[in-house]
This record gives sequence, C-alpha cells and structure tokens, in this order.
Amino acid sequence: MAPVIISFVSDMERQNCRVAENEAGKVLEDEGYYVQIPDKKADYAEFENPEFRSLGNCIRFRSIFLTAICIALIMCLSLLICLSQPGLAPSKSVKDTAWSKQSASKFLMPSIIKGESLPSFADERTSFHFQPERNWMNDPNGPMFYKGYYHYFYQYNPDAAVWGSSNESLQSQNKAVPEDLSDPLLRKWVKVSQNPMLVPPPGIGHTDFRDPTTAWLESDGLWRIAIGAKEGTTGLALVYKTSDFLNWTLQRSFLHQIAGTGMWECVDFYPVSLTGTNGLDTSKVQGNQLVKHVLKASLGSNKHDYYTIGTYSTDLKTFVADDPTRDVGLGLRYDYGKFYASKTFYDPAQERRILWGWANESDSQLDDIKKGWASVQTIPRTLVLDHDTGSNLLQWPISELDSLRGDKVVKQDILLDGGAMLKVDGASGAQLDIEVTFKYPDVQTLDVPLEQKECVCSQGGAAQRGVFGPFGLLVLAADDLVEQTAVYFYLTLRPNGKWMTTVCSDQSRSSLAKGIDRTVYGTSINIAPKENFLSLRLIVDHSIVETFVQQGIACITSRVYPTLAVERDAHVLLFNNGSESIAMHTLEIWQMSNA
Repeated sequence: MAPVIISFVSDMERQNCRVAENEAGKVLEDEGYYVQIPDKKADYAEFENPEFRSLGNCIRFRSIFLTAICIALIMCLSLLICLSQPGLAPSKSVKDTAWSKQSASKFLMPSIIKGESLPSFADERTSFHFQPERNWMNDPNGPMFYKGYYHYFYQYNPDAAVWGSSNESLQSQNKAVPEDLSDPLLRKWVKVSQNPMLVPPPGIGHTDFRDPTTAWLESDGLWRIAIGAKEGTTGLALVYKTSDFLNWTLQRSFLHQIAGTGMWECVDFYPVSLTGTNGLDTSKVQGNQLVKHVLKASLGSNKHDYYTIGTYSTDLKTFVADDPTRDVGLGLRYDYGKFYASKTFYDPAQERRILWGWANESDSQLDDIKKGWASVQTIPRTLVLDHDTGSNLLQWPISELDSLRGDKVVKQDILLDGGAMLKVDGASGAQLDIEVTFKYPDVQTLDVPLEQKECVCSQGGAAQRGVFGPFGLLVLAADDLVEQTAVYFYLTLRPNGKWMTTVCSDQSRSSLAKGIDRTVYGTSINIAPKENFLSLRLIVDHSIVETFVQQGIACITSRVYPTLAVERDAHVLLFNNGSESIAMHTLEIWQMSNA
C-alpha cells in the first residue's frame, strides 16, 4: 500500500482551528500540531471542505510544552489508561473493523511535512523518519492503536530548536480523557477536575517522580502503573493501583530497584512470549501463560536505555531479573548509539509489540538553532524474545518500511582481500535500506597469537587493522572518502582461546563540519554455534544511520552530517581493513522513497 500523505496545515487553517477549539474551552494545547490525512478522503466528507479540514479527520501529533514536562507525560500516557477501561473499548475488536484494513499504510511516520520551506541544512532533513517541521522534539509518549489509527504523541518546544527551560518545582501526574470516544481520531481532550492525580510520596524528591508506564489490569480487578523515581542514587520504579483511575494507592514494595543507577526515566514494563513471536497485551496475560517480562529504564545519568528480562510475581507485585549481572543499568541496552527515552505499545491490529525511540542530534546547539529544528524519532521496531538464547530481545524495523523500497542493487559472492575497498555501483544515495551477509571467517585454520588486542570501537574506529577486520560497509561516503560513515565487524581472539565479535558504527569521519560529536559506538555480540554468518541491516536517511545486527540481536543508531556525501554524491562501499580475506555472501541495497 502506498504511504499516506502527511500535511502541515496552513497558518489560516491553524488559526481557524485554534480559535474554534479554544472557544469550546476543552482543548489541552493547540500549538504546532501536525495532521495525517486518511488514505481515503471519501471516508470523511468534511475533507472536501477546507473550512473543516484543519479541525481534522486526521491523526493529530500534539505539541507538549516543555514548561510542563512532568504534567505532559501523564496527559499522553493516561490516554492508554482511560482507553483500557472496560466499557470504553470499541464494541467490536478493532482487528475486525474496516479501519484495520488501512492500518499498515498509516503506520509510517514521515519527517518532511508539507508546508513552509526549511531555513537551511536541507540535506540533513530525514525523508522517512518522523520529525516536526521545526523546533525541538524529544521523548515519544502514549503511542497506541485506536479504531484503525496509530496515534503518536511527543514532547515538543514550540518556540525554539533547543530543549528550553522547564519549571520543575514539583513533578506530578495528571489525567486527560478524550471528549468523544466514538471519534477514531480523538480530536479533543478534556483535563479532569481532580488533577493532579499523584504527587511525589515521602522520600521521593520533588523532581524525581515522572514518566508513568501504560496501565495494566491484574486478576484482582485493579489497574497498576509504574513510575520512575530514585532514592539517593538508587533507581527504582514505584507502583500505584486503582479501580477507577481517580483514586490511587501506593504499593508498599517497589516494582524493582538497583543501587547506583540514579534516576529512572521513561520506565517501561511489558510481557514477551516464550513460545511465539506475537506481541502480548500486558493486561491479558494469564497466570499460567508461558511469558517473561521486560523491565526497561532510561538512565538520566548517562542517557542510555537499559532493559532486563525476568519474572513478575503476581503475588508479591515485584520483578526479579533472570540474570542479576545484566539487570537494569548493568547490562543490555536497546541501542548502543544515539537512542533514548523510548516507549513501547501493544498493537492489537497486528498483534505485535512496537518500540519508538528518540534520536537526539550530534551537531552543536548553534547548528540546531541555525537549521531551525532538532531531533528525530527512530524507525518503529518490533520486539520479540530471542528464543535461541531466552536472555535478550530481537529488534527489527516494522514491515511497513518495506513499502518504501524502490530500485534494487544485488551483489553476491565477493571475496574481499585484506585491505580491499570496493565501490558498489548503482547504489549511491542518501536514502537507502541495505542488507549484507558475510560468511563467518574460518578462524580455526589460522595460527593467531593470543596476545591480540581486544577491539574497542572508540580506539581508532574503522582505521584499526587486525586479522579479521574491521570489515563491513561505508555509507554516505564522498568520492575521495574524506567523508564516510563505517559500520563494521571486528573479530579478536581472547586469552581463553575464544573469538569475540564486535560491531561498531564509526561517525568519526562522517563530516567535515565542525562541532560534531565524533563518537564511535559499538558493542560485542554473541554468535550462536549454528550461525555461520554475520549480518547487518542499515537504514540510511540523510542524517541518521540505524544499524540492526545479526537479525536484531543488537542495534546502533548514529547521527551524521555529511557536507559533500549528500544525495547522489553519497556512495556505498564494501571494505576489509583486516589482513585476512573476508567472503561477502549477499548484498542487497534498495533506494528508499519519501514517506
């Protein structure tokens, strides 16, 4: 299905919409929103009349003022709470309605939204990632599927391309509900008179109480939410329960806590199946169902998203990690690059768990001010448990992304000798979807000294030279390679005689511009005994490169800003900087359309 059209309404339409809704006195906030036009305008006769279009048969991406960031989070997330209450859900399963037939094409969130021209830095604008027309964006909030539409909220500064100042004298949790639940587009919202719902309990700092999870229903008939907090340097998740979403009781025990991890932001909590690949609704998990639970927190101390897999006790209402050495803040991360403040939701239309994440800029604040915008959201990803290990998640771009694939280049069975570099003809461009598979080197036939230096991505990046690697891809590469972004594998022999596989994303040579963060991101990965290959999938979209490793066992997001390697002057190359040959099995590169 063709991607939907996204429009930014005109100033006149925006003014008319704001005046009309403000007179009603029931709108939370109306600055800088965006609208999504349905695939079939005939579904809504009002779209033929421009006077009503801005009021909108559309999905609204509301701006959430940073001056009330702690309040805004619950406004978005409480949406999920109120819609989950019995009696508020549609009378029929959403999957059975006509709306769901359009759901796949409505999921892709484009970035370049029709409207006023961009001030500058046009080559850095993404074309199929979601980002506002202008100004600052950060955390994703309250994503959900309702009556055939995917709704998405995010934090936004309507006044500038910087984060701005927030009045954080007291963080509280507040509630808003849709005015009309029969409206699939949820165009109007009402704050309840009982706000604030919650304030920090004794022992929790006034600014250490934020980011509630989606509510889940348990067998005792009570709904629960977890809220990020800290006590001293101990990060933790508080749990509150309610029967009516108005009167709340604090659970005596924490859902979970880890000393030394600091403030837990953007806590997430959800089940994953031990037997299948479908996503699960947290409220519908049965006590005897074969599941594990995932607990995730964004650590304010280092701006990384950590998760752990474990068991949730429905009796004690607490979570226990399977492996304490890989607990929250200690081990696994969703992404080892520029990725933070993520949020998942259950998609009932396609029975999957979807992950959104915020990718901040890596250029200077002055550059952001000059270009007039900052931040994008990563491509939505499906999440499933890795059934081979049972100890980590697998992430993969949602299938709707494939609908943007265009012309394709295929290369097969190429031997890359040590020091080789090969340009891939016909694959130039700044909007690409790349999948490549290398044969795992025959490490047993080579006599390698045990005193090999362990690979550290940040020490030399792709310019290092070992026995097996670095080898992989250069993307967004200029003709003379003065600009290039390298994504590669590097194999090193450990003193115990086992080989370690590291994957890195090197943005140290990505741009000639000044003031750029040139961090080289990376992580080591475990290769299963049955795997005789190494694979990468790269999603390239002008200023963002998202890497999916070994079918999603690890992910790395980089923000890059080439000045020469743009559009058709951006090239793709295979390279091997190691001393031993590497066999490339299959390379597929698609040109990607705008969303």
